[in-house]
Amino acid sequence: MAIVEVVKYNGGPDTFAWKYPSEELGTWTQLIVNESQEAILFKGGQALDLFPSGRHTLETANIPFLNKIVNLPFGGRSPFTAEVWYINKVYSLDVKWGTATPIQLQDPKYKIFVPVRSFGQFGIQIEDSRKFLIKLVGTLSVFDKDSIIKYFRGLYLTKVKDAISSYLVHKQISVLEINAYLDELSEQLKEKMVPILSEYGIKLVNFYVNDINIPEDDNAVIKLKDALAKRAEMDIVGYNYTQERSFDTMEGAATNPSSGQAGFMGAGLGLGMGMGLGNSFANQMGIITQNMTTTITITKTCPNCGTEMEQEKRFCSDCGFDTQKNDSNKKRENVNCSNCGASYSINAKFCPECGDKYNPCHKCGADLKEDATVCPECGSGKPKLCNNCGYKIENENTKFCPECGTSLIQKCSSCGTEINGSPKFCPECGNKF
Repeated sequence: MAIVEVVKYNGGPDTFAWKYPSEELGTWTQLIVNESQEAILFKGGQALDLFPSGRHTLETANIPFLNKIVNLPFGGRSPFTAEVWYINKVYSLDVKWGTATPIQLQDPKYKIFVPVRSFGQFGIQIEDSRKFLIKLVGTLSVFDKDSIIKYFRGLYLTKVKDAISSYLVHKQISVLEINAYLDELSEQLKEKMVPILSEYGIKLVNFYVNDINIPEDDNAVIKLKDALAKRAEMDIVGYNYTQERSFDTMEGAATNPSSGQAGFMGAGLGLGMGMGLGNSFANQMGIITQNMTTTITITKTCPNCGTEMEQEKRFCSDCGFDTQKNDSNKKRENVNCSNCGASYSINAKFCPECGDKYNPCHKCGADLKEDATVCPECGSGKPKLCNNCGYKIENENTKFCPECGTSLIQKCSSCGTEINGSPKFCPECGNKF
């Protein structure tokens, strides 16, 4: 059996825990431990003694527990099997970390979902060698930086996502502004991770978030950045989105040959561009917009003859109908007595002041005198009455009563003239009916 005479560290610079490859040891074996290292002797799966930096001879004087386990004799050189682990306790400040895939977060300022990636590094030191080996290393032969990143990836990813989300929500800032808070995020993440790593004998020296970014090729990110660039441009030249849309509309009208405002709009735009995009240009655009709106004519229909007329005109140019009186008559609630002038409700049958009977106009409802043939308010003539049933007929050209069908044509007994309606005298010979 080959007995190792000298045991020394032969691991890599990024290694936290390294096991000596041979387990065939013997008493009086020289154990060399470098500065910033510790060595632990394992026998039968138990951690026996811990050796600090320096040269150590494996004998019962140095390893009192070994004599009880192996039953070594006092004096002499005796072989035995055991494991020697080297623990590097140097500060390792360049352990890189990062999110392998983007984290989907909602931007609280612009209300869109964007993918977020984060990168950084942290520094650690093995503080408790025995706890580190027992709880974390186990049966591995080497434990290095890659193992640290692999074992604690779930820890820092969860904490990073939680910290970034909390800052976005509580401070109501955009993902694009989160890099202004990297120092605060780093300190908060360190406080959350320190107690967890200490359970494995690891001291977290620092934790840095170096960058938080979003993929440039993401559609939501592209739209958001375009919108922000557009808003910045508007802030620089001094106008908002609504004004820009109005400007685009007027520019389209100016370039349209069929538009009546094309010449004027072209001149206005040319003048505005020459004067600069400032207050003068805004005033020019206001004048142009006012000119455009004033040329639009709003029309209405005459309720009497159906002729199209301007909205602000009162009387119809074809029939002379008073449209304002017609509108007011539709809403009439009171009338003036034709005898004494007192005002009373249209629901009354007699004037409450003089007792005169309410004789309403068939169109506007105004009170008429008994002998009136034309309404003084709306100008409509007195309707003719059917001789048979007394039905009021508004259309003078009606030849038969729409209620009973009686003919409305009368013949003068003196001259034989046919008369439509109910006149009292013949218009030809003056004969009384």
